[in-house]
Amino acid sequence: MSRRRPVPWIHRWSRPLIGAVALIGALGTAYLTVVKLTGGSAACPTSGCEQVLSSPYATVFGLPLTLFGFLAYAGMGVMAIAPLALNSDPQKEARSKLEGWTWLLLFAGAVAMVVFSAYLMYLLAFKIQALCLYCLASALLTVTLLVLTVIGRKWRDIGQLFFTAIVIGMIALIATLGVYAQASNPTTATSGSGSTVVEITTDSGPAEIALAQHLKQVGAKMYGAWWCPHCHDQKQLFGKTAAREFTYIECDPRGVNPQPKACQVAKIESYPSWEINGKLYTGTQSLEELAQASGYQGPRNFSNYIPAS
Repeated sequence: MSRRRPVPWIHRWSRPLIGAVALIGALGTAYLTVVKLTGGSAACPTSGCEQVLSSPYATVFGLPLTLFGFLAYAGMGVMAIAPLALNSDPQKEARSKLEGWTWLLLFAGAVAMVVFSAYLMYLLAFKIQALCLYCLASALLTVTLLVLTVIGRKWRDIGQLFFTAIVIGMIALIATLGVYAQASNPTTATSGSGSTVVEITTDSGPAEIALAQHLKQVGAKMYGAWWCPHCHDQKQLFGKTAAREFTYIECDPRGVNPQPKACQVAKIESYPSWEINGKLYTGTQSLEELAQASGYQGPRNFSNYIPAS
């Protein structure tokens, strides 16, 4: 009489482990999504996190990329845990079918996420050129999900699994390249130093110009970077004419008339940052907030508003 082989522990615990990893990823991306939508600064030991969140690659179809990451992690978590809810004897057949389908979906999702993360690592290293710990952690989580889906059960045909991974990987890569290729880019211009800067398209009213002149008179400074969309939003609030009136300090050495040392002295950690009367204000500020912080007493019939994220 042959003895039945015990089920390996990884096969018993693979789904809960996948669910736990997906939960960690979902919480991280949810946090970054809130930071992106509110224009805040992520808790990060390096400025690279803010640089990545402010880069053009952090938004897809007008929505934060982290939102799509959250949906991906949440979907992986649901698919991993859903079959475990079917425990009773009448549900065994339904659970078996659900496990089979969800394993294939988990594997496909993990492969797609790894391919997408690999492309983001390429952007991080060669395009954005910044160190983002959240991005590195997310890449590690996606690789962990893929490993767990491969070793978490006994696959009947490894060759077929490998072929499926190639097909899904190619589809994911083409879709990724297509998403960024078709992403709408704002009107840009090239500066004398070769940096690509975004043109300001809004008009300035008398109130915007008066506020900008007042900010310059009281010594207020706006710190930013040429690639930062929130900095562009801030300038859009003032309009083309007024944006040339206040003091702007470029922190990126690759920008126009850069002053990175001034940004270091001011301890700038996120863009944009305003220094007004010795106090720092981070994130895109409404013109009313700038007027209040600087003691502006002029007209406040501002015509521009913070655009939706």
